[in-house]
This record gives sequence, C-alpha cells and structure tokens, in this order.
Amino acid sequence: MSVLSLQLAGPLQSWGATARFARRTTEVAPTKSGVLGLLAAAMGLDREDETGLAELAELRFGVRIDQPGTPLRDFHTAHHFDTGEAMPLSERHYLADAVFVAAVEGPAFLIDRLHAAVRAPVYLPYLGRRSCPPSRALELGAHHNAPDLHTVLAAEPWHAAEWHQRRLRHLANVRLAAHLDAPTGVGQALDGDALRDQPLSFAARHRRYALRTVHTTSITVTNPHARLREIAAVPAHDPIGHLEGA
Repeated sequence: MSVLSLQLAGPLQSWGATARFARRTTEVAPTKSGVLGLLAAAMGLDREDETGLAELAELRFGVRIDQPGTPLRDFHTAHHFDTGEAMPLSERHYLADAVFVAAVEGPAFLIDRLHAAVRAPVYLPYLGRRSCPPSRALELGAHHNAPDLHTVLAAEPWHAAEWHQRRLRHLANVRLAAHLDAPTGVGQALDGDALRDQPLSFAARHRRYALRTVHTTSITVTNPHARLREIAAVPAHDPIGHLEGA
C-alpha cells in the first residue's frame, strides 16, 4: 500500500460531522468526509459522481493533532439574493490556529493521482468550509511501499507553529493524539469509536454518510525547540529555604 500525507493548517478550520438546523459544530480533528471532499475537489470530481467517491471512500484515513487550536464560535447572518429577506441567524464553530497531519492509505496508482491533484488542484482546497483557506502547502509527500498508515504519521516531523513548540520547550518529546480508521476485519472493528463520517454521496440535495470505526492512539514526536539543559540549570524553588537555621 501507499500513503499520501497532508498538512492542514490555517487561521480557521471547521470539520463538522453533523449539522443540525442553524447550529454548525466542528470536530476536534479533520473528518474523513471533509478530507476526502478536499481531495475530490482537487481532482475536479463532480458532486454527483458516486462511483468516483466510492473509490476514494475505500482509502484508509488517519489524522494526527499537531496543534489543537482554540475553539471559536461565530454568528452568521445571510439574506436571500432575490428577495433580500433575512435568513435565520446561525451559529458556526471553528478551530483557530490549528495544525494537523492527515494521511490516506490506498493503492499506488490512486495515491499518485491524488498527489498530483493536490499539487495542481482543479478547485481551490479549503479546510472544512469555503471561508477557511489553508495557510501552508497541503502536500507533504507520497510514500510508496510504506508499512502502514500509522508508521507514516509517526515518522512525520512535528508541524506545529514555532511559537507553539517554544511554549512546550520544557519537553524534549511531545505526545500527540492521533485518530485512525480501524483496520479491516470484524475483530478489530469491534474496538473503537463510531463516527458517522464515511461518505456515500456528496450530492447537494442528498448527502449520505455511513458509520466508520475510529481508533485513538498517541504518537511521540521530537520537539526541535526543547531547552532541557537551561531548565535543569535553574535551581528548584524552596519556599521555606530562608527559615533553615532559624
């Protein structure tokens, strides 16, 4: 199998698995349907092309949370173009300043097609919503003959912003949460969380999603801005040290 890894970073991101009436929430990490939608747009896939979508949906998906970001809530107003009539006020949720590494695993020919599409997309990519453009290049590379999805995610350097890495400079190694599709097989599928995030159709009037099983694990990365020696040289604080010998 081959793996395509992507960097998802931007001022705002929103990865909703559900949308109830006027309240649009976001998951804490990119969803499979959202990332496959990004890849389908890069390929120029039509929304009604369920055969093309089914090919993408067979890919195994995983994401690593390099920088969780800050939850943000916004209120959205809109008016009908023809009548000018106001539409109901809606509540939108975002992740600000988040960074993720996402990856899809599948046959080499499809990974190569996706890699080329991400580098020269037919439609501009966005991070969950059209109002959320990426701030960095998306593609991190195509990995052929990779052992598995987890290995590729574990080998990728830490892509958090420098200021975020410096905030954790007391840690030489940082543990990051990762969410991966359960491996195929009945036994493995029984263990994990179920998320209605497996895309079946992106048709505008009839979007459909199935359940998928997600495993949560952790991946340890090296902090390039760790300064343990400087911290070790600072004497430990002793609040009653001045009382010794009194």
